[in-house]
Amino acid sequence: MAQDSSANSRRKFIATTASISAAATMVHSSSEVKASAEETIRIGIVGCGGRGTGALNDSFSTNDNVKLVAASDLYANKCANTITQISRRHPDKVDVAPDRVYDGLEGYKKILERSDIDLVFLTTSPGFRPYHILETVEAGKHVFAEKPSCVDPAGYRVCLKADQLAKKNQTGIVTGTQYRRQANYIGAIEEIRKGIIGNIVSAQSRYCSTGIWYRNRKEGMSDAEYQLNNWMHFIWLSGDQIAEQAVHNIDAMNWVMGSNPLTAYGSGGRFTRPDDSEMWDNVSIDYVYPGNKTLSFMCRQIPGSKSDNGNVVYGSEGICHIGAMSRGSYITDYDGKKIWEQAGSIGDAYKQEHKDLVDSIRAGKPIVELKQTADSSLTAVMGRMAAYTGQEVTWDFLTKESKLDLYPKNLAWDGELPKPQHAIPGTTKLI
Repeated sequence: MAQDSSANSRRKFIATTASISAAATMVHSSSEVKASAEETIRIGIVGCGGRGTGALNDSFSTNDNVKLVAASDLYANKCANTITQISRRHPDKVDVAPDRVYDGLEGYKKILERSDIDLVFLTTSPGFRPYHILETVEAGKHVFAEKPSCVDPAGYRVCLKADQLAKKNQTGIVTGTQYRRQANYIGAIEEIRKGIIGNIVSAQSRYCSTGIWYRNRKEGMSDAEYQLNNWMHFIWLSGDQIAEQAVHNIDAMNWVMGSNPLTAYGSGGRFTRPDDSEMWDNVSIDYVYPGNKTLSFMCRQIPGSKSDNGNVVYGSEGICHIGAMSRGSYITDYDGKKIWEQAGSIGDAYKQEHKDLVDSIRAGKPIVELKQTADSSLTAVMGRMAAYTGQEVTWDFLTKESKLDLYPKNLAWDGELPKPQHAIPGTTKLI
């Protein structure tokens, strides 16, 4: 999609005005600081489920002079639900006229065509993410995109293209990897970098929980409509648990290690999934990073099983525990003595990613962080492919050779899709 010159002009006006005003605040009063952010950033959302509604609430809870002006979803009633919920919480930050509500598979394009929208929230199911991001950047708009960024190597390459174009265009992309902005994660990794635990030897990460939702097929639904409604259970849409959910932990471990892994080898299986679900319900992967540092990673969703979500980094002189959600982080020596600890709030982190994005837009220095999240998403895909096929998978193979492209050709709302089929190691091929 060609760039919209009106949208670009508006974006540049906001950034330039904010930059000039920000410089002035170095010597002027707080009232003038407030005036520097008077230009409203107008937001459109694509994907009005729980995560989209949550992202809007997080942004509106921390940013002034932002406004929702358009919405798109597969179903118009979901747009209405989001608009109603956000209007109750932030009545002064919602102005969505009926003619700015769009539905269907192509509804997002109407959002991108609007010259009065500066920032687009992309919170659909993950299978669409790379393509929506690229088109949004091509339309000259800033992006907030939920994780994961991709579910296959083909989508990863699209993300790299979008990342490069965003940097060239100066259009921001912030992603929903909130741990990158959570105090106890930032603090723990700063301490590891300082050498408090010595050299990193290995790490362990788990995202183990109970079951996940499943939506039965309704009478009259086409294959496409059913899979789009029950998206978690189809790999082209979700990437399986390791990509859709556990990517948070994988992203944190890539951050700790300071690189992407070289290889992945693992296994897993399924015991409790519905018959037509393509998901596995457990995956265990050994990732090997440069320097022969190994990450033992596990994720599962099995009803009645014990939950465990967090990360442990073993160093030559100590152990760092990085708790998921809001559990905080702490470091001990090998005698068990606690030598450092820090609390953290995931709620604050969710808000901080939106504040950072809007602040960067106003400063004329938009953040572009898509590549790091795409790398982590591909790391999750790497583990899934290793488990599904029973083969060792290398980063070089994924980025240079793999032809895996899960996105359906000629996708249509009333269209047919291949019969769901879960992976079987030794039978499923490495592509």
